[in-house]
Amino acid sequence: MPKLGLNRVNVFLFCLAITGLASAQTKPRARDLGVPFDGAPGPLNAITDVKGVEVGHTTLISGDAASPAGMGPVRTGVTAVLPRGKDSNDPVFAGWFTENGNGEMTGTTWVEDSGFLEGPVMITNTHSVGIVRDAVIAWRLKHHGVDEEGYAWSLPVVAETWDGYLNDINGFHVKPEDAFHALDSAHSGPVEEGNVGGGTGMICNEFKGGIGTASRVLDARYGGYTVGVLVQCNYGQRDQLRIAGVPVGREIAGRKVWDDDVGSIIVVVATDAPLIPTQLKRVARRVTLGLGRDGSYSGDGSGDIFIAFSTANPGASSSKGLRTLTMLPNDQINPVFLATVQATEEAVVNALVAAETMTGRNGHTAIALPHDQLRQVLKKYNRLGH
Repeated sequence: MPKLGLNRVNVFLFCLAITGLASAQTKPRARDLGVPFDGAPGPLNAITDVKGVEVGHTTLISGDAASPAGMGPVRTGVTAVLPRGKDSNDPVFAGWFTENGNGEMTGTTWVEDSGFLEGPVMITNTHSVGIVRDAVIAWRLKHHGVDEEGYAWSLPVVAETWDGYLNDINGFHVKPEDAFHALDSAHSGPVEEGNVGGGTGMICNEFKGGIGTASRVLDARYGGYTVGVLVQCNYGQRDQLRIAGVPVGREIAGRKVWDDDVGSIIVVVATDAPLIPTQLKRVARRVTLGLGRDGSYSGDGSGDIFIAFSTANPGASSSKGLRTLTMLPNDQINPVFLATVQATEEAVVNALVAAETMTGRNGHTAIALPHDQLRQVLKKYNRLGH
C-alpha cells in the first residue's frame, strides 16, 4: 500500500494518482465476483459515464500505531467531483436531501434557494471540512478568477464522514494542497474505489468501506439518459448488511466494530437527463431506497446526506437575458428514479469489494469484505450470478 509522508512531494502525488488509476482498471468489482444487480450499467459503471463529470482523489496514508500524538497514523484524504470538469465554471442545476442529519454538507442552503451547484462537490473527513471548503475558494479563484467587475463569490459544497477509528482525525492532516491535488488530478474515465480519497479511512457495515461508484443507462424509449452515483460509505452494522437481497453480514462472522449504527454516508448523483432543481431533489430522495436495499435503516448516529445534479441546460445560470431550458416531464421521470436506486445499491457494494483491510489508530483494524466468503454466501442463497 502506498504511503504518503507528511512532507508531501508533488511528483509522488502525481505517481500516486497514476497508480490509483491503474488500480481502478484492474481491481475486481462486485459484478466480477458474480453479484447480481438490476439495470443496465454504462461502459465504466461509474459516475463518469455522465459526460463531463470528473473525479479526483488525494489519498493520505502514513505512520502507524506508534506515531506520536498529532502525527498519525494518517488514514484520510479528499475526493472531488466536478460536474462539468475542472476547466468549466458553469453551474449545474442541483437538489439535495438529508435522510439523517448527524453530518455535514456545506453550501446546501444556497443550493436549496438558488437551485444551482456552483463548483465541485468535495468529500473528506469530519474535522477537515473547513480547510477543504476554504481551499476550494482559493482553487476557484486561481483557476477561474473574478468576474468582469472584479468580483468573486463562492459557497463551496463540502461533505464529510468520520474516519477517527482508523485515522488520527484530530491531527488535522488534510491541508489546502490536498484539496488542490484532488481537484487538479480529477479526470474522466475509470474511478478509483475503496481506500482512496475521502474514503481512505472509512468503515461500512463494520467491514472496510470507502469510495464506490456505479451507473445506469436508461432504455432508448426513455431517452437513453445516464445516471451515475458516487458514494463515500462509512455507516451501518455488520448484521444489517444485505447484498443482492442476501443477509451477507449475518453469514460472515467477525469481530464487532460498533455497538450501534454510527458513521455516515455521502452520495453524489449525476445525470445528463434534463431535470430542474425540484426534480433533482426528488432524485436525491431516492438514494435512501438504494441504501435500504443494502440494509441501511439510517440510524440516529449516521449523517446520510445526498446531492443530485444535472449536466443538461448549460448556461442556465447566465445573468443576462432570458434562459431557454429543457425539462423532462414529471410523468417521464420514473426511469431516472429507478436508475438512482439501482446505481446507489451497487455503488455501496463496489466500495466494499474494492476496499482492503487497513490497520490504523491505536492498532484498530478494519477487515475487508472477503470475496471468497461473499461468493459462498451468495451461492448458498442461489444468488451467485456466475
